[in-house]
Amino acid sequence: MKMIVAPLLRIFFRPWMEGEENIPDEGPAILASNHLSFSDSFFLPALLKRRVTFIAKAEYFTTPGLKGRLTAAFFKGVGQLPVDRSGARGAGEAAIRSGIAVIERGELFGVYPEGTRSPDGKLYRGKVGGLARVALATGAPVIPIAMIDTEKVQPPGQVVPNFGIRPGIRIGRPLDFSRYQGMENDRFILRSVTDEVMYEIMRLSGQEYVDIYATAAKRQLTEDKKRADAERKAQHKAEKAAEKAAAEQQAAEQKAAEQQAAEEKAAAEKSADEQDGKGTDR
Repeated sequence: MKMIVAPLLRIFFRPWMEGEENIPDEGPAILASNHLSFSDSFFLPALLKRRVTFIAKAEYFTTPGLKGRLTAAFFKGVGQLPVDRSGARGAGEAAIRSGIAVIERGELFGVYPEGTRSPDGKLYRGKVGGLARVALATGAPVIPIAMIDTEKVQPPGQVVPNFGIRPGIRIGRPLDFSRYQGMENDRFILRSVTDEVMYEIMRLSGQEYVDIYATAAKRQLTEDKKRADAERKAQHKAEKAAEKAAAEQQAAEQKAAEQQAAEEKAAAEKSADEQDGKGTDR
């Protein structure tokens, strides 16, 4: 990853990084980052000197086909940990246990507090769970990180990245939550810790903050798209119906005009015949 992928990323994208000195040369720490693009999983681990272990959804490791095998090989190769998200509580507990194990080994544990990629480039409410509970259970510092413009490099759903865009990584100063250590079961403390981290990420990234979960925003966007598609189809259908009605009316008017012209022609011919008859009689 660091010997092959990192040089390629630097050549083709020329990413910039600020605040790398905030990453400790050794010892455990939690890296909490916003999540704009699938390419975040490439840029951040590749450009940092130390190895970062993220948790990743199990689908990345089990998707069939060539693309699925390549994706699984990449995530396994960089030491990412699969988490089954089929059960919310089970997934959360698995993520927490994985994070604590990474921290106890003295390594860097990476987490996306939003829980999923931002659907529109905005920063969404952090989920209470892995981030705060691992931090409070271990006392490890939390380092806020802002990924910049990675959604422009690889928008959601796009496989081939866009070249000519310089993404960035802005790393903030470590946040110390040791004063709350041992209070990882207090949901108010967990929310306070999460919100403080999200505020720092917002400050570093300059993103607009939306106080709802990204998953809810995605559902709303999907519903809005379905509604817009339905309205567009209904409008298209109404326009087609209006065009058909206008065409039928035009055809009826043309037919009436042709009939009237025919009647006028017949009347004119009849009048001419009558005039010819009168002339013959004389």
